[in-house]
Amino acid sequence: MILAAKFLDVSSVTSHTTHLLIMFYIIGLGLADEKDITVRGLEAVKGSTRVYLEAYTSILMVQKERLVRELAMGLQTRVSLSWQAKEAFYEKPLILADRDMVETQSDEILHRADEVDVALLVVGDPFGATTHTDILLRARALHIPTRVIHNASIMNAVGAAGLQLYQFGQTVSLVFFTETWKPDSFYDRIKENADLGLHTLVLLDIKVKEISDENLARGRKIYEPPRYMSIPLAVNQLLEIESIRKAGILDSDNTLAVALSRVGGGEDQRIVAGTLANLANHPEESFGEPLHSLIIVGKRLHHLEVEYAEDFAIDRERWRMVASKVYGCALD
Repeated sequence: MILAAKFLDVSSVTSHTTHLLIMFYIIGLGLADEKDITVRGLEAVKGSTRVYLEAYTSILMVQKERLVRELAMGLQTRVSLSWQAKEAFYEKPLILADRDMVETQSDEILHRADEVDVALLVVGDPFGATTHTDILLRARALHIPTRVIHNASIMNAVGAAGLQLYQFGQTVSLVFFTETWKPDSFYDRIKENADLGLHTLVLLDIKVKEISDENLARGRKIYEPPRYMSIPLAVNQLLEIESIRKAGILDSDNTLAVALSRVGGGEDQRIVAGTLANLANHPEESFGEPLHSLIIVGKRLHHLEVEYAEDFAIDRERWRMVASKVYGCALD
């Protein structure tokens, strides 16, 4: 039984047998800091020969100055989290896996993963990005046994806003617009959710280790500074597409929304509720530090959702009025 599992995803194999297997792990770190890792995940990290920290699909809630980077032989960037917590807490040196490594050099991560335990650490839950599914498929194609260790992600922690999880429809992503590129496929998904009265979780874009079009055209590997989409910018982009598509699903004064930042981050967590106009005109710093997410509230709204989120409202009276008059929610 143990030998047969070598060629399978052994996520369901009990912990007292898996230590006998060589394994490629993808381990979710949760949403806040190094201490959010599960006990099972920490055990896997401590037992791994190489541990990679994926560092571009999301970010942990740690200050930039807490990252100390050193180049090892000019080939790979190592991160000692000082923060030094992270390497100390995990008792392992961490290899920073950027976009190039994860997307185009996954063979480096999987090198000898059929001989020694290798772990890839990702923020949130491992299945929060298709990139992680792809590397699992590559591992399986090489007959490397794999194991996924789950953790909290924005997909379930979004319940902190007080909106019921089973009332959410499709999740969408919103990217930074440019003068020549304004993709709007998200709008159709929001409309489909709205037609069913469901909430929409909108994940806002981040740009980490990106190369500008000009530098790309000139073959220069010069990276742009990190950028994180703000709530006011996101709302303005949504309303811009509404003005073009005109389906009437996003109304600046009559569509309710909830902005979230650093969910799961304790005192750093911010939740702000209001109409789209409220959010667009609210001071940017009031939304807290990135990462940010936005919920477009659906019309199938329960009074408990209204009452819970009201505590986060910029204008409580306006919040209740729109919920009652526009959304048809019966309030006391």
